[in-house]
Amino acid sequence: MIRGAVATGAPRASSRWDRRRIYAALVFIPLFYVLVRYLPSIALFGLVVGASWLALIELFRLHFHSKPATVEIMIGVAMTTIVLSHLQWPDVLPLRPLFVFIVAATLLLYLLSKHDLSRSLVDVSVLIFGTLYIGFTLGHLLLTRALPDGIFLVFFVVLVTWAGDTGAYYAGMSMGRTPLASRISPNKTVEGLLGGILLAVVIALIARAWFIPSLTVVDAVVLGCVLTLAGLLGDLSESMFKRGAGVKDSGGLIPGHGGMLDRLDSLLLTAPTYYYYVTLVKG
Repeated sequence: MIRGAVATGAPRASSRWDRRRIYAALVFIPLFYVLVRYLPSIALFGLVVGASWLALIELFRLHFHSKPATVEIMIGVAMTTIVLSHLQWPDVLPLRPLFVFIVAATLLLYLLSKHDLSRSLVDVSVLIFGTLYIGFTLGHLLLTRALPDGIFLVFFVVLVTWAGDTGAYYAGMSMGRTPLASRISPNKTVEGLLGGILLAVVIALIARAWFIPSLTVVDAVVLGCVLTLAGLLGDLSESMFKRGAGVKDSGGLIPGHGGMLDRLDSLLLTAPTYYYYVTLVKG
């Protein structure tokens, strides 16, 4: 997430940097490496499914302004699992019948539930949108994992996304002056964005030289810039949802980051952007 100092004040001192972000990264990165590198692909599928469930419930809380009813959780979790299962095993679950089933099942369950009819259109739309916004986008990690050298491709997109978020956070906290999107998120700054792009490009070049030589130097630079901008769009989108709900964080699951949706917001758009760059641009 791209953050920085508010435009009307001085930059925040380094003593106010949230060290819990570093601690969380020190725990998560080795675990993620072991899971993707040494375990079968089903392990990544389980991780993506679990993370999607948590993020989806947090999204529902933003909309319903309280703990979602059981029917919303059941529908959202079921639809997200079906979509991710299709991305993991595309030959088993064809795409078009899958989406028809999701829409029909959602409508049927709402018809059978004791739901406020005045909110039915918006609530059903949120359920279907949530499945696409979280499940379908994050599921591109599974598609990337299935490509040749998919393990290292997954490492690349996660590392570059993390670098863009981290560089933006610390550059914004140290040097942030110029508002980037004050109406949606007053703490985001142009300096934070530039810091995120710089660190993302550096990490992309290192990753390219280290374990993905099939990418050129130009690819690494382009991906560092493009993925940071895609992550910014994902971050601003979630900020828009939170501002509409009147909350600061989507949850409190991850120390220093907030909820699962706060942690995944950038990756929701960097994962598909990266996948289509690799498959369409690089072939």
